[in-house]
Amino acid sequence: MLSQVCRSGFQSFPQRLLPWVQSTVLSRSRRIQPSAIRHVRSWSNIPFITVPLSRTHGKSFAHRSELKHAKRIVVKLGSAVVTRGDECGLALGRLASIVEQVSVLQNQGREMMLVTSGAVAFGKQRLRHEILLSQSVRQALHSGQNHLKEMAIPVLEARACAAAGQSGLMALYEAMFTQYSICAAQILVTNLDFHDEQKRRNLNGTLHELLRMNIVPIVNTNDAVVPPAEPNSDLQGVISVKDNDSLAARLAVEMKTDLLIVLSDVEGLFDSPPGSDDAKLIDIFYPGDQQSVTFGTKSRVGMGGMEAKVKAALWALQGGTSVVIANGTHPKVSGHVITDIVEGKKVGTFFSEVKPAGPTVEQQGEMARSGGRMLATLEPEQRAEIIHHLADLLTDQRDEILLANKKDLEEAEGRLATPLLKRLSLSTSKLNSLAIGLRQIAASSQESVGRVLRRTRIAKDLELEQVTVPIGVLLVIFESRPDCLPQVAALAIASGNGLLLKGGKEASHSNRILHLLTQEALSIHGVKEAVQLVNTREEVEDLCRLDKMIDLIIPRGSSQLVRDIQKAAKGIPVMGHSEGICHMYVDSEASVDKVTRLVRDSKCEYPAACNALETLLIHRDLLRTPLFDQIIDMLRVEQVKIHAGPKFASYLTFSPSEVKSLRTEYGDLELCIEVVDSVQDAIDHIHKYGSSHTDVIVTENEKTAEFFLQHVDSACVFWNASTRFSDGYRFGLGAEVGISTSRIHARGPVGLEGLLTTKWLLRGQDHVVSDFSEHGSLKYLHENLPIPQRNTN
Repeated sequence: MLSQVCRSGFQSFPQRLLPWVQSTVLSRSRRIQPSAIRHVRSWSNIPFITVPLSRTHGKSFAHRSELKHAKRIVVKLGSAVVTRGDECGLALGRLASIVEQVSVLQNQGREMMLVTSGAVAFGKQRLRHEILLSQSVRQALHSGQNHLKEMAIPVLEARACAAAGQSGLMALYEAMFTQYSICAAQILVTNLDFHDEQKRRNLNGTLHELLRMNIVPIVNTNDAVVPPAEPNSDLQGVISVKDNDSLAARLAVEMKTDLLIVLSDVEGLFDSPPGSDDAKLIDIFYPGDQQSVTFGTKSRVGMGGMEAKVKAALWALQGGTSVVIANGTHPKVSGHVITDIVEGKKVGTFFSEVKPAGPTVEQQGEMARSGGRMLATLEPEQRAEIIHHLADLLTDQRDEILLANKKDLEEAEGRLATPLLKRLSLSTSKLNSLAIGLRQIAASSQESVGRVLRRTRIAKDLELEQVTVPIGVLLVIFESRPDCLPQVAALAIASGNGLLLKGGKEASHSNRILHLLTQEALSIHGVKEAVQLVNTREEVEDLCRLDKMIDLIIPRGSSQLVRDIQKAAKGIPVMGHSEGICHMYVDSEASVDKVTRLVRDSKCEYPAACNALETLLIHRDLLRTPLFDQIIDMLRVEQVKIHAGPKFASYLTFSPSEVKSLRTEYGDLELCIEVVDSVQDAIDHIHKYGSSHTDVIVTENEKTAEFFLQHVDSACVFWNASTRFSDGYRFGLGAEVGISTSRIHARGPVGLEGLLTTKWLLRGQDHVVSDFSEHGSLKYLHENLPIPQRNTN
């Protein structure tokens, strides 16, 4: 009979654990031998890491990023997490995943404790089957027929269910933890165990001894004997154990734990009942914020609700234990929710006693949204005036900006590579160039937002317009490039977009003053909040999850940063390029005078830039010619390290170091040289190893050049020009938010136009679609109308 009970609960359960669980639940006396456990840790897809875990208990963590230092952790599993949707039986697949995460953390040297529900549900499953079997036997004896469908199952008393389910639940946990070479122990408690001083000491001593022996205590209220909860029974600031929420909080404080993780069937704490139209997930909850929350009904199973969880969490927080309430049932996150919380990721609601000095990133997103909408309603002249004022501030406040930048450079010395230090550095000439670029943006902004692209007469007195509008809220993430901030801010202002900026900590002083100057410029027309600088400890991965606040992400930094953001962004488009592997092909008919100038400028003028030359393709006929010798001599003078491609190396007796990969962005004075047989061979090489960024041909043959320009599929393709021209400022765009190698929306240097989208405006006179039916009175005209010219004076 019990085997039927067990099998009915094994849906979606990992097959590798099925034999162990069945054997253990059916016969607790039969122990699993250690020799039967093989490659335990290889089963886990969570990386095994070692972290420093020394910490003096007494005060809760102030920030999520500190949770990785938690040594002692209590994980509370709510009834909705442990039980199946039919409330009869356990969610075994979910439990196996939770056990795996707890085991990984335990094997990292942490001290894990579980407070679990589920005994009542497991017992209910067993008792229902026993009742069905008993009734079917009696009916068969009396009538000779089985009428299972007509049988009514009586309401089962919860205490009886708990008594029947406790042993099976513990056997299940024991079987699961054994697979990770971890021993578990069961402890059943009641409220009296905490009120009796001797029992409290005994419980405390038992738990400490179990933790000392690397055993995971599994704690639960003894629901078989526990009396009904009494309302308002908390005495003298000590929480009464009414349910597993209060038990977990009491246990966490008694054991001086660093972190309490409460898993439920909702994402965390919302400001109103989840599912209501205006409900928003609260990222960080502070004591005293209860008045701003409207609690809904309790969960489908269990004794507590969110209000009980918050009360327990605040009591634990007051006792020095950090708390996170998160969803343990969502299939996409339940497999790593516990480890994500401990790693400091933005999961669920974090309870903190330390309020940040400024707004949260969610509040900044809302301010950027509303500020951007106000910005879009300004007249073009007003937006241009803001940008002009910002350009003036860059030159007027030059000394303060350079002083802040000097602090960044001093702090970064010895920590950043030379190319990154060059990007971090500001100078008077850079600020002057920035100011000139901003004034170009101001001039081009006159015809940006609200520009009519198309007009169509649909029918008489029914006219349609397509006009340009801002995208919405942009998130720009940049590394070691403080000059990026005013450029991007100016483009956002010109296009009427709200803007969130996340700069690298290595440029914090520079970014701070540049942002203050930007807000000063915005203040002249009352839109100061449109541009926000994220200064909190927000991880980039967490920012990429704000799909309801951000419309477009633009990364400015290393190829690794771009790849990480493209991977992390869920539901938010990312504009950018992961690499800048730029090629220059020197044709057999190239000019000797032009080649060395173009190669020097492309490689040596600013080797850290994404538009710097990385691979030089030489036509085979140019080897061992004066032109080739001049190129090599120039590179030696400029101290460029040469890497030989496979074909080039085959021509040489003593070659430079052979390139490890033909798909490499060096970002420094290093260059790959490879030999090709023809212009088509060069094109094929670029398509195979390039990044679709910028590629150049050097030749005097116009036909060959045009063939190259038309056939190379990159964002920027040049003839007899340096790769360094691939830049928004040099293109006359004023500045750029980045260079895009994608094929949708914008490609190449992305300036003002790339930050706009369109909307349709239809003006009619009581028009309805039925009038245009086969027997209707109106006909579609679809006439193109002239586009009015805007007055830009």
